[in-house]
Amino acid sequence: MSNVLLLRAANQDSPDRYEDAFRSRGYHPISVPVLETVIVGCEELVRRLSIGPEKQSLSGVIITSQRAVEAWSEAAQALIIADNNMPLKPEYDWWSVPFYAVGEATSAALRDLSEKIPLYTPRDIRGGSETGTAERLAGFILNDLPSDGTSKKLLYLTGDKNRDTLPTILESAGVTLDSLQVYATQGSSMFPHDLSLALEHEGLSWGWIVYFAPSVAEFVTPILRNHFTLPAVHSSIEECARLSEYHHVKVAAIGPTTESFLQQTLKLSVAVTARNPKPDDLADGVLQHDEAQ
Repeated sequence: MSNVLLLRAANQDSPDRYEDAFRSRGYHPISVPVLETVIVGCEELVRRLSIGPEKQSLSGVIITSQRAVEAWSEAAQALIIADNNMPLKPEYDWWSVPFYAVGEATSAALRDLSEKIPLYTPRDIRGGSETGTAERLAGFILNDLPSDGTSKKLLYLTGDKNRDTLPTILESAGVTLDSLQVYATQGSSMFPHDLSLALEHEGLSWGWIVYFAPSVAEFVTPILRNHFTLPAVHSSIEECARLSEYHHVKVAAIGPTTESFLQQTLKLSVAVTARNPKPDDLADGVLQHDEAQ
């Protein structure tokens, strides 16, 4: 049974479908997280919170992830410390505007925030299970905002990778979005450590490394080269094995975009690309390749 390194975080809430797909075909999958989310722009968010919604002419706030809730929490706590817990004037209070949340998890995180931190946090939290997608949240907001002809402006907290679905729907309906990036996704600072632990605990029988995104590939590949011999374009597996003492592995990609990046930019030879970006299609491709060898 050979190990398959999956360059992604496993699902923690239920059995991971990618791991299950490989395990059911006789492989030993190991998922190693490759990304982490960091809070950015905290000083600007602190400034916005300190001004309050009234002076910014805000009709509400849009929160689309738990990371945005974390950013708001950090900013609120920073202000509370700076203000020595002084009471807020009404115009600086965020209780007066609704916070629109995408999905129940984000809504629950906002409720938890308002209970833990008494100042600069929401009390009017709208949405939840009925607003689990960008489209549903946009429709909910449009139905919820007053239709009295007054201008509508919402503070929209974002990350570095956002679809334009929500802004497009709202702005086409006359809603102004004041977008502020408060978190970003980057390569995990723990990846070298987590990879070393996986190698230490899982032995020497490594067969495959599976890539799931071009951005991840560029970050992890130099680190992987410290432990594995990665097959290069125009080089045979036998040549790679002779050239290095490291574990020699084959490379699989979740789809054609990732495959193209691996081959053209990183010059890696890709043995298998999933027919569709689904766990069973990916695991089937790997198994079929091994059976044909």
